[in-house]
Parts: sequence; C-alpha cells; structure tokens
Amino acid sequence: DTDMAKEMVELTKNNILLQASQAMLAQANQAPQGVLTLLR
Repeated sequence: DTDMAKEMVELTKNNILLQASQAMLAQANQAPQGVLTLLR
C-alpha cells in the first residue's frame, strides 16, 4: 500500500512538473510574437 501511495505521489508530481514546463514553453513562444507585434 505504501508503494502504491508513493507511486501516486511521484506520478502527480511529474504531471505537475510537466504542466508547468509546458506552460513556460507556451509563454516563451508567445513572448517573441508580442515583441514583433509591438515593433509593427
């Protein structure tokens, strides 16, 4: 049972990290577009 709980914690942590990195990537991709829009 403890192993199962540990696995669930690991899985949840990894999912959160994955979502966070995806969000950061999305923001990083949007930033240059915003700069280009300002320059126009």
